[in-house]
Amino acid sequence: MKVSELRKLSQEDLAAKTVELEKELFNLKFQLHTGRLENTAKMSAVRKQISQVKTLISEKQA
Repeated sequence: MKVSELRKLSQEDLAAKTVELEKELFNLKFQLHTGRLENTAKMSAVRKQISQVKTLISEKQA
């Protein structure tokens, strides 16, 4: 999801998106340690998305 699309979401939606992404990151880490993860670059992409969403949440609070 692009940052411009994320900016249109409310704070509640952004918080829900953060929880969703953190669950996805947990599943990716689990797959990595069990040897089933094929695309390791996806972990970096999910981490980047989490940081973008958290940044937008802090911007909206200020």
